[in-house]
Amino acid sequence: MHNYQVDADALQSVKQLTTVWEMCVKDRGTGEVRDDQNLMILWADNPFPFWNALTNIEPSVDPEHLENTLSKSADYIRNHNHLGFLWFFEDLVEPSVRLNLPTIAQKAGLDLAFSGFGMAGDILPLEVEPSHPDLEFVRVTTEEQMVAYAEINCRAYGFPLEVIKPGFANSKFWTENTYAYLGLKDGVPVTTGAAVVADGCLFVILIATSPEHERKGYGNAITRKVLFEGGKDTGLRRATLHATAAGAPVYERIGLKKVAAINFYTASK
Repeated sequence: MHNYQVDADALQSVKQLTTVWEMCVKDRGTGEVRDDQNLMILWADNPFPFWNALTNIEPSVDPEHLENTLSKSADYIRNHNHLGFLWFFEDLVEPSVRLNLPTIAQKAGLDLAFSGFGMAGDILPLEVEPSHPDLEFVRVTTEEQMVAYAEINCRAYGFPLEVIKPGFANSKFWTENTYAYLGLKDGVPVTTGAAVVADGCLFVILIATSPEHERKGYGNAITRKVLFEGGKDTGLRRATLHATAAGAPVYERIGLKKVAAINFYTASK
């Protein structure tokens, strides 16, 4: 075994996930948050799939270490009732071992659901308050607004609407501890975004747009809005987030850069 130096920005991206997801899981009051030898368990055991997460947190420098992490992840997911994801940070794997990642993941019983990126940039504060000719921005402070926020995310990500209540009901985290906003078009919520303070960064989370309103610049506008408000309020410089491959170009236009590659795995059927 030899030393492998992981890029500092990639490590920060992992830590941002574990910090914020611990808050999200504890907000639901179920499940568990614990470090299980290279696997951080951030699992709310909740019907909303994103609140059930595992992630690798240490460098993997040999195939056996990688196999162990992936097999343990597959077993954990399979032994729980609700859908969840292993957020696997490729940059924590030594490059020669990384070449075999698809084969090892398949052997471990994992299917690749989608891919994405950790992103970051010292872009705050935003100087110009964001606006969009179609949208009015409203901060989420009520249960009714929280339900609208959750519904847009479920529709955007293809989750059943039945997961809204267990995933978001009676949340003090979303209404009091985050900069969560709705974008309204003619009074109807069509886009969502939030930011939360995490380890000296402003972490952007759950950006989503109703499927029938995509490709109108709403995601860009709501992201800028939460960054503007959070940056103005906190004085922080660095913004961070995790994006799907499709969403990454939106955030690159705002000034964020890709700092880590992420594979999202589920357990094979």
